[in-house]
Amino acid sequence: MSQIVKDEQQEQDIQFMRHALALAAKAEAAGEVPVGALLVKEGKILAEGFNLNIGQHDASAHAEMLCIRAAGQVIENYRLLDTTLYVTLEPCAMCAAAMVHARVSRVVFGAADPKTGAAGSVLDLLRFSAFNHQLEVTSGVLADECATQLSAFFRRRRQEKKAIKQALKQQGLTE
Repeated sequence: MSQIVKDEQQEQDIQFMRHALALAAKAEAAGEVPVGALLVKEGKILAEGFNLNIGQHDASAHAEMLCIRAAGQVIENYRLLDTTLYVTLEPCAMCAAAMVHARVSRVVFGAADPKTGAAGSVLDLLRFSAFNHQLEVTSGVLADECATQLSAFFRRRRQEKKAIKQALKQQGLTE
């Protein structure tokens, strides 16, 4: 791949990751863990999604899963050939398996997930040679911005829980 093509690809990856970060902000505004995803084919967005696990009471309502489901409806096929999925956080095993089954060609993610990441951090299901399909993986695109968004969310969540606990203690409702 020529340097010009690599530079263009990198610029496109950054552009789409910024869009995924905006989707993650929508998740956060809805009280969800801020993860956003979009699926792109030939430079055009086919579908997008953001975490809705809490609101939908659905463990499978990850940004990637919702995006993959929506894209299948758009193209009327479960096989998402020649597509790239952009996501702000490294996919988990469930999402990685869905990408393999859907035949997504490439995944681009921002922040690594050292606890449940299945694109190289804990497991590498996307490039597992025993599977009949492997994906190209690009990691670390806007990683600092993606990680900061997640860290700030969890920090605020911890502070809110602490404040509630203190308020209950002051009211004599807990020890």
